[in-house]
Amino acid sequence: QVQLVESGGGLVQAGGSLRLSCAASGSSFSVLDMAWFRQAPGKEREFVAAINWGGARTHYVDSVKGRFTISRNNADNTLHLQMDSLKPEDTAVYYCAGTANVRDFSQRTEYSYWGQGTQVTVSS
Repeated sequence: QVQLVESGGGLVQAGGSLRLSCAASGSSFSVLDMAWFRQAPGKEREFVAAINWGGARTHYVDSVKGRFTISRNNADNTLHLQMDSLKPEDTAVYYCAGTANVRDFSQRTEYSYWGQGTQVTVSS
């Protein structure tokens, strides 16, 4: 089993930056494909970014390309999301998720492990 704990959320003005982190317990983190999803009030949880187990491949939803960067450190079992040039529409609860051998990285049903989420609020 893998437990995921997010941190780093908060309140920031539009144009600002935040760095989210996801700490994973267990010895299997380095073989998991990882992702960030987000859920705004009244909306479905949506894909934000993904990274493969080795860190060589990344994917982003179009709305965050050029502003967000996903990365991971398998040595200390952490996943990160650097968020720059934040916009009010980025306001949501952000979740990290992981699974082995993901087939469709953008589908939340593919992921076996989820964190509890961290709130990001961007004021205009």
